[in-house]
Amino acid sequence: MRFSAPRSLSPSPVRGRRRNSCSFGLQDDSDERPKHVIRDPTEQRQIEDTVAAIRLRTRHYDPYEEWEKQTRKDAFRTARKEQAMSQTRLHDEQDRLRAAEAKRIAAHHAQQLTEVQGKLNALKLQQQAAETKLREYMKARDKLLWQRVESVIKMEEDKVKARLEKEKKAREEEERLAKEAELKRRLEEEKKKEEEERKRKEAEEAQRLVDEREKKEEEEGARITEEKDKTERLKAEEEQRNAMGMTMEQSTRHSPSMKFVKSNPELKAEWGKGRRQITPKIGQLTNDEGAITRISNQLVEIIRPSNGQAHHPAVYAALLSSLAKAILLQAETEVTAEKRSAMPLAKVAFNLLDTLDHFPEIFFAKLVQRVGSWAIPAVVPAVDIDGEPWENRSKVMGYRKSENSDDLESPAEYGNRVSGIMRVYFHILKIPPRQQPLKPMYQLPRYWIWFARLIGERGLLETAIAPQLIYTALDVLGSDARDIWGYQWVKLLALVYEGVTASLEGGNFIGSESPEGKAARVRVQLEIERIMTGVRS
Repeated sequence: MRFSAPRSLSPSPVRGRRRNSCSFGLQDDSDERPKHVIRDPTEQRQIEDTVAAIRLRTRHYDPYEEWEKQTRKDAFRTARKEQAMSQTRLHDEQDRLRAAEAKRIAAHHAQQLTEVQGKLNALKLQQQAAETKLREYMKARDKLLWQRVESVIKMEEDKVKARLEKEKKAREEEERLAKEAELKRRLEEEKKKEEEERKRKEAEEAQRLVDEREKKEEEEGARITEEKDKTERLKAEEEQRNAMGMTMEQSTRHSPSMKFVKSNPELKAEWGKGRRQITPKIGQLTNDEGAITRISNQLVEIIRPSNGQAHHPAVYAALLSSLAKAILLQAETEVTAEKRSAMPLAKVAFNLLDTLDHFPEIFFAKLVQRVGSWAIPAVVPAVDIDGEPWENRSKVMGYRKSENSDDLESPAEYGNRVSGIMRVYFHILKIPPRQQPLKPMYQLPRYWIWFARLIGERGLLETAIAPQLIYTALDVLGSDARDIWGYQWVKLLALVYEGVTASLEGGNFIGSESPEGKAARVRVQLEIERIMTGVRS
């Protein structure tokens, strides 16, 4: 049963009613027109009947329509089930075909892998045979080569030994003749001086006797006081010198000049002015030959002015100490962070060691003060020279306060700091002399002595810092040492290599079992292998 509703009486959007407003958008103020559309009763009744018919239609139940709707649902369900079964069969067939293809490909790949492995095994056997043959050939060649090298070295050593012996005898003869001539000259001068002194005393004897009577009491008192002060001062200096194990020359050089300078306001101001000029110069150093030469000349000018106004001897010694300390502090900070910065710093130090008087001794003393006995190297005893316990043994060994706490620095901090300083020292040994050699502690043979002493000290080898310093020394001069000392250096490296790989006597390795020691041993092993292969770092 169908119903239709009459068309609405609402106006079409196209045929819209004119707005009851003026052209300016204002509402018309006329009340004569009605605001809503008024319908007649017939039209109103027709609308109500239509609405009632629509409501009745929506509430009507038609069995045929319900059956038709259910039939559609069942047909759709059956079709979807058949579609799912068809898709399942299709997917199963595709999976079966893919599995069969994968199995076939896997079998083919396995066959190819077997063939390739067989060929590789054959090639490996051929390679091993070739390597064995080449290794035997190289071993025989090296043995013959080293025999020749050793024979040549022995011949050269014999020649050098004979030449040195001849030069030694000639030098001793020259020294003997020079001493005899000097002794004869001094005897003649003393005899002449005694004769002049005797005549002068005879002329002054009368006047002296007259003056002596008047000044005897005053001079006697002054003499006694002076003798007493001098005796006490010499005794104190001798005790201090003996306690430090220093000679008279070293004691004179390391006299308490710093205390004397600090106690004198004028000298302290002069020293402070020079010290403030030294530190910025060291900080401006770069790896440039022009900058190295310029900064070296500027530092020499600060320590030893060319305008003729020389420093007081105490101020000169204090400035040398400040200069050495500035170089070592720069090595502790810069070289620890970047090892390539050690070379320009070593060149500046070498220039100063070659130019400034007494600087080599003061610089080495400061070096020992910062790194302890590792500059020699030697084991610091538990007691001092008097047999008493050493309270400041850690300070003597070079330990300083940690930057992160008030305690002493950790083994890792100590090792990094000492390695930075020793890297600069080894670079100084590497620089060839210009006109005349430096002091013995800055000559290249000191490098061999350093290794020989370290290998002979079992207590030092078992510390964590020992492999760090060995690596530093090999990194700087290891390849050059092989070119200089040849097979003897190779035998020394063999001892070190055995200590870091196979252990020392007693089962301990170089560097012990600390984490720092293990890491440093690996670096030493790699560095020795690099030196033996001839690769330059």
